[in-house]
Amino acid sequence: MPPETPPPLPEEFLAAEFEYIANSAFQANEDRSKAASFFLVAVGSLVAAIFGAQLLTGTSQQLLIAYRSLAGLFFVLTLLGGLTVAQLARLRLAWLEAARAMNQIKDFVAEHHQGLNLEQAFRWNSKTLPKEFKADSISFYSALEVTLLSALTFGAFVYFSMTSVDWLDGIWLISIGAGAVAFIAFVLLYKRMLKTRKP
Repeated sequence: MPPETPPPLPEEFLAAEFEYIANSAFQANEDRSKAASFFLVAVGSLVAAIFGAQLLTGTSQQLLIAYRSLAGLFFVLTLLGGLTVAQLARLRLAWLEAARAMNQIKDFVAEHHQGLNLEQAFRWNSKTLPKEFKADSISFYSALEVTLLSALTFGAFVYFSMTSVDWLDGIWLISIGAGAVAFIAFVLLYKRMLKTRKP
């Protein structure tokens, strides 16, 4: 009895699914760029507003209010920076998940068309996808940019908080140290969030 001929591949369905996944991967990259840009604009706008309004002049009471207001604003910006880093990590995972889904379709098609040797046509497959955390990727550079600005905003928060209570001893050293700690914490947050979901 001759072997049964396998049913034809639903090529239109596979093509539509592949296109949908490819668009999802593209959207994840677009969202990643928008998230980083939004944070950069937010920080830049605040700094420009501070210098434009010249908040650091006036009576001692006005200065106290200005210092506390600035401390609060920089603290909020630091929190937004942390959320942006988390968002960038999740968008990196979303892109990788889409790439894995595309590779699953490629593997399926290659398996059902073994005579064509399609594996040689694909640069990426399920075994050669980049890792979640890749230090020389655009994703990490975007996260690093946000992390650096978040560290600066946290250092500014500490500086203005100390100034508002008239604690000026070692203010620059403490502010820089706080910024360095925030930088390390946000980088570790990014790496940790990339490891929370397994393929």
